[in-house]
Amino acid sequence: MNRLEGRTALVTGASRGIGAAIAHSFVENGAFVYLTDIDDVPGRAAANELGSQARYLHLDVREESEWQAVMTRVAEEQGVLNVLVNNAGITGFEGGHSDHGPEHASLAQWHAVHRTNLDGVFLGCKYAIQTMRSTASQGSIINISSRSGLVGIPGAAAYASSKAAVRNHTKTVALYCAEQGLPIRCNSIHPAAILTPMWEPVLGEGPDREIRMREFVKDCPMRRFGRPDEVAALAVLLASDEATYMNGTELNLDGGILAGAVAAPVASQASDRN
Repeated sequence: MNRLEGRTALVTGASRGIGAAIAHSFVENGAFVYLTDIDDVPGRAAANELGSQARYLHLDVREESEWQAVMTRVAEEQGVLNVLVNNAGITGFEGGHSDHGPEHASLAQWHAVHRTNLDGVFLGCKYAIQTMRSTASQGSIINISSRSGLVGIPGAAAYASSKAAVRNHTKTVALYCAEQGLPIRCNSIHPAAILTPMWEPVLGEGPDREIRMREFVKDCPMRRFGRPDEVAALAVLLASDEATYMNGTELNLDGGILAGAVAAPVASQASDRN
């Protein structure tokens, strides 16, 4: 498990969920990882669990000055930045459900989602390129987009728009670095229906939880939620030397949702195939 041996990585939104899983897999594969977040208590706890190969830093991805300070510290302490994972993001529903459709979403809601999901990625890419250039690093920038960046989401206009922009900006960054002759790749991952803490308010507890879970994944051909470690596995691939010719691409991780519709097998057919 040394696919990232000797590399330094920074993961945003790493206190829980997909970000924490990516940080764990990176450390497991030999990297030194900076976990960053605005939620300091669980962020520090997550870093402490990973031991001496991890460190927590506070980072509000919306603030340019904080990106500058964090990147300066990484360069001073490690002398190199090899991997950046722009994972921090919000749905806009963190304060409770409201109408985020294109007719009724407020401009403030629109700006809030884009400021984290898009401005944060823009700033991360900007300062990662500068840091990787200044430290002569072989670099991999991994942007966490979403299936929602590939299709329309009527009830979450800002979220879908922001994730679509992340997809496009990923390609711009990849082309720019190639144009500049920099050994920096940039790719995006597009997860869907990954079971993270953000689902908990919707799924709830009690005897109906399993029913609600099945309802949410009924349109997924694999009929289940994805796991954060399955997203992390793709991030490890993109960060490693196994993907050195992969640049400006997008990887969908959705259990087959974007592949199209599938008929559910009846019980007798399923048993016949076993």
